Amino acid sequence: MVVVVFRSRLREGVDQEISEVGQRMYALASSMPGFVSYKDFTAEDGESVAIVEFESLETLEAWREHPEHRIAQRQGRDRFFTEYRILVCTPVRDYDFKSGGTPAA
Repeated sequence: MVVVVFRSRLREGVDQEISEVGQRMYALASSMPGFVSYKDFTAEDGESVAIVEFESLETLEAWREHPEHRIAQRQGRDRFFTEYRILVCTPVRDYDFKSGGTPAA
């Protein structure tokens, strides 16, 4: 499992355009082999955090190099973001709990 943490701040006035690009990127990414999940959150101070999971570094690399995603990356730098940071992580531990069950290691 590989976890990508994408922290970013948007330029003013790009909400609609980035929403459209984001929907397309989600449709592409979620159809790729090795995609596991995607969630995003926005803090009160305007910072957004997206958490994306892929099965392996190889499947993440395939996503990173997807031609349409490469275009979106350029758009992000040129038009959408004032700043961003990407952390690519591999879990040290992975715990799970569901009500009524027992933790799985």
